[in-house]
Amino acid sequence: MAYDVRTRQHYRDELGAIEAAGLFKQERFIHGAQGVEIEVEFPAGQPARPVINLCANNYLGLLSHPDVVAAAHAGLDARGYGMSSVRFICGTQDLHRELEGRLSGFLGTEATLLFPSCMDANAGVFEALFGDADVLIADRLVHASIVDGMRLSKAQLDTFKHSDMAHLEEKLAEHMDKRFRVIVTDGVFSMDGDLAKLDEIVALGDKYDALVFVDDSHATGFIGAGGRGTHEAKGVLGRIDLITTTLGKALGGASGGCVSGRAELIEMCRQRARPYLFSNSVPPVIAAAALRVLDLIEQSTERRDRLEENARYWRRLLGEAGFDVRPGDSPIVPVMLYNARLAQDMARDLFARGIYVVGFFFPVVPKGQARIRTQLSAAHEKRHLDRAIEAFVEVGDEHGVLGLGKQQIVERFGA
Repeated sequence: MAYDVRTRQHYRDELGAIEAAGLFKQERFIHGAQGVEIEVEFPAGQPARPVINLCANNYLGLLSHPDVVAAAHAGLDARGYGMSSVRFICGTQDLHRELEGRLSGFLGTEATLLFPSCMDANAGVFEALFGDADVLIADRLVHASIVDGMRLSKAQLDTFKHSDMAHLEEKLAEHMDKRFRVIVTDGVFSMDGDLAKLDEIVALGDKYDALVFVDDSHATGFIGAGGRGTHEAKGVLGRIDLITTTLGKALGGASGGCVSGRAELIEMCRQRARPYLFSNSVPPVIAAAALRVLDLIEQSTERRDRLEENARYWRRLLGEAGFDVRPGDSPIVPVMLYNARLAQDMARDLFARGIYVVGFFFPVVPKGQARIRTQLSAAHEKRHLDRAIEAFVEVGDEHGVLGLGKQQIVERFGA
């Protein structure tokens, strides 16, 4: 069918319906480098204005660290801009091997395989390893990339209620007839900021002879005493069978991801994971910078300590101001608003006051669970957070949400 008037109108109507429902997503344009204080053009065509950034994944503030930038420059000069090939043809440098070895040592695993992104890792791992004789049992709030990856596998799919260990145990007992049972979870849940109960999950895995898969993208580099991730924080280092994570957040903030874990599983991914086999290699410049990031993380806890303090301080400020804040121990601090349009309107009004945040709503989060997700960085200073809370209080008061819980917000604004 040609792309005719009828076809064009169909998609215009679809887009109009998305906008009418308050679900339309608008991009903001950053002028200059990413960071804590940035200049952003929004809406498109308006002059860029200075804002405090409270919605980036720059948890350790390392994306602009001079040592990381210098390492990237050195990698670019010595190794070139890209590989123009997939890994198994002529796209693997010794630099890739070095980074995979360093990541294995840092994460406490047997082997690691780099992917262009963690989304690619999640898209490749399940299809490569599991088939119709197996079952994948996932927490109901796992990241969308995990959901998409599981759908590519022929394994049976099942779920358990979020962080409900009794329900998980029921599911494991139900699937004892399967060849492999695989428990699938995030380490830190990206929209809520809570940590998976990995100690209990691993114990259930042992009891029911199940493998454990964890996407630790929002934990690697800063959660746990050594920054190794949720498995370190929960005391199960070395006991997770498969970990996927990213270089695009705390580990430099550019792009790239990996799967890490049992040596045989990683080698199977090297042989069969389609996003690995058919995507260009991680650029050498990113690998070089990531190696320097690992050096910095292993040398000092200063940035992790500052991040933890910032998260505690910000969470306390929001709670004392009367916002409905999800409890948690991570630098992801969601302000719950439950209504998509309200989340967008408040994010817009905060931007007008120099605070850059984004409203999240369906399909990024379940219907009726709209929120503004704030994210802390080690690069934030107390003055940034004090200025941000002033704006949040002003906007929250204007919209009449201060001191309201879920039921009251839903009654006033709808879900």
